[in-house]
Amino acid sequence: MTLPRRQFLAGSAALTAGAALGLHSSPSHAQLALGDFKIDVVSDGSLTLPGSFIFDPMPQDELLPILEKHGQSAEVLTPPCNVTLLRHGDRTVLFDVGAGPDFSPNSGILLDSLDALGVSPDDVTDIIFTHAHPDHLWGLLDDFDDPLFPEASYMIGKTEWEYWMNPNTITDIGEARASFAVGAQRRLSMIEDQIRLFEDGEEIMTGIAARATVGHTPGHMALEIRNGSESVMVLGDSIGNDHIAFARPGWISGSDQDPETAAATRSSLMDQLSHEKTRVIGYHLTGNGTGYVDKTSDGYAFVAEA
Repeated sequence: MTLPRRQFLAGSAALTAGAALGLHSSPSHAQLALGDFKIDVVSDGSLTLPGSFIFDPMPQDELLPILEKHGQSAEVLTPPCNVTLLRHGDRTVLFDVGAGPDFSPNSGILLDSLDALGVSPDDVTDIIFTHAHPDHLWGLLDDFDDPLFPEASYMIGKTEWEYWMNPNTITDIGEARASFAVGAQRRLSMIEDQIRLFEDGEEIMTGIAARATVGHTPGHMALEIRNGSESVMVLGDSIGNDHIAFARPGWISGSDQDPETAAATRSSLMDQLSHEKTRVIGYHLTGNGTGYVDKTSDGYAFVAEA
C-alpha cells in the first residue's frame, strides 16, 4: 500500500490547523549515559499522517480494539520525531538530521533543539543516516541548498545509498513516493564526495555498529551504540510506532516500502530486544522515544522511560 499524495497533503493541512490552535512542537529532551558516551535525544517536532497510511492493510476488526486500548485514533497519527545526538571525546554525532522546513509544517525544529543544548551545526562532526526518507534526511541542507552541517562527514548503508541514487527509483517507487526519491537524490548528491558507505555488522565508529533492519526501506539500518556492557539501539523506523508495531509486529504496515520484509524484520527485532533487555531509541516512539521492549502474552509492549 502506498500513501496517495492527496492523503498526505490532507494530513499536512490538519497539522497546520493544529498549529493554529496552539498545538506546537517543543524541543523535548532526554539524556542517557553509557559510560563516557553522552547521548541526548532531541526533538525535530512531529508529523501528522492519515491513519490509513499505516492501518489500511490490517484486519480492521482486530485493529480497532488495539487502537482503542492505546488511545490511538484510527484516523490521524501524530508521531514525534526523535533525533539522537552522541558526544564522545572530540566527536559530536547525529543519527539522522530531521525533516528540515520543506516536508511537514510542524517538524524541522532540530536546530532549535540542538541550540538548547549549546550545540551548533558547526559542532557536528559526523552524521549517520538510518535511511533516506524525508523526515530523516531533508534537514541536510540550508536555505541556500548548502550542507547545513559544514564540518560533518556522512555515513549511510551501501544498499540504501544505491537504492536512492539509482535514477530508476524515481519511476519505480510509485507516484505517491516519487517526491521522496527526487528529494533524496538531490540532497545526497550534494554530499557525494563526503559520504562513506557501510555494511551490515560493520563497526562504523568506535562503539557504533550497523544492524541491517530492512523493509521499511531497502537498506534501512539500525545502529547499536555500545560502551562496555551497556548498549542502546537507535531504531530509526524499523519499529515505527508504540502501538500496533508492538502489539502485532507481524502485521503488514502501509508505511513500509517492502511490507512483508519489514514485518519479518520487526518481529525478529522485537524478539531480540525483549530477550536481551536492550534499551532503545525510536524515531517515532512516544515521548522522547527512549525505553524498552517487553514481551507480553500475545505480543510486545513499549515501556517508555520517564
